[in-house]
Amino acid sequence: MNRPMVSVVMPAYNVERYVEEAIQSILDQTFRDFEFIIIDDGSTDGTGDIIDRHAAADPRIVYVQNQSNLGQTKSMNKGIELARGKYICRMDADDISYPDRLERQLTFMESNPDVVISGGTMEVCNRDMKLICRRIYNLTDVEIRRKLFRYSPFCHPSTIYRTEGAKTIGGYSEVIFPAEDYDFYFRLGRLGAFANLPDVIYKMRVNPSGISYSNIRKSEIMTLYVRLKAVFEYDYSMTGADKIYFAAQSASMLFMPAKAKYWLFTWCRSVIR
Repeated sequence: MNRPMVSVVMPAYNVERYVEEAIQSILDQTFRDFEFIIIDDGSTDGTGDIIDRHAAADPRIVYVQNQSNLGQTKSMNKGIELARGKYICRMDADDISYPDRLERQLTFMESNPDVVISGGTMEVCNRDMKLICRRIYNLTDVEIRRKLFRYSPFCHPSTIYRTEGAKTIGGYSEVIFPAEDYDFYFRLGRLGAFANLPDVIYKMRVNPSGISYSNIRKSEIMTLYVRLKAVFEYDYSMTGADKIYFAAQSASMLFMPAKAKYWLFTWCRSVIR
């Protein structure tokens, strides 16, 4: 097979209720030159059967089955190793990409060779994909780096990044879950520029039993750890305001419930950058 321009990588674990929509949203993309690497991470429900059916009907799907549940980070690294495209697009198995997502992102990356990773505006939705709010992100490298120590600069599953860069840095750290994406950005950012599109390209499903709630406290701790790694290992620098923010976030873990903080953060990110 000819090398595709884009490799879409999507881990999937026990998402039989949603994975059909996720798969179809990629297969219906206006840009067609892609491979779709779907990794069934040891699902015990009907997820594998749904993936298998689509793989039999569309040769662009590369179906990978983990014999046991390895977790999203290891599955993503397996996808990065397999990727043949010039670019890798992330996708989550319970979300939806807008039909022109790949076309918009590819056009932008091809026009901006200094950019190593980019994302876009995403819609936060409930289980039934009803809109809760839009989460907006800073657009330029300067703006993104100015706030890099305040919050994650991208909606992770909406990102597109250069395959060569991802392989150069060794993919995602498998010991920093669930902040491996944040750590990935800091390391990738040493190779090139950051950017985001202003366009709405992605719909994220918020599941109360999912990672956003169950691992939010662990995520906070690991996020603080990543920021320290960025300073002491990756040669980034915190401003005075960044240090105050770091201290305030650390202190807030003592008195603010994780769930309340999540929704406060979601609201703030929907109205400010």
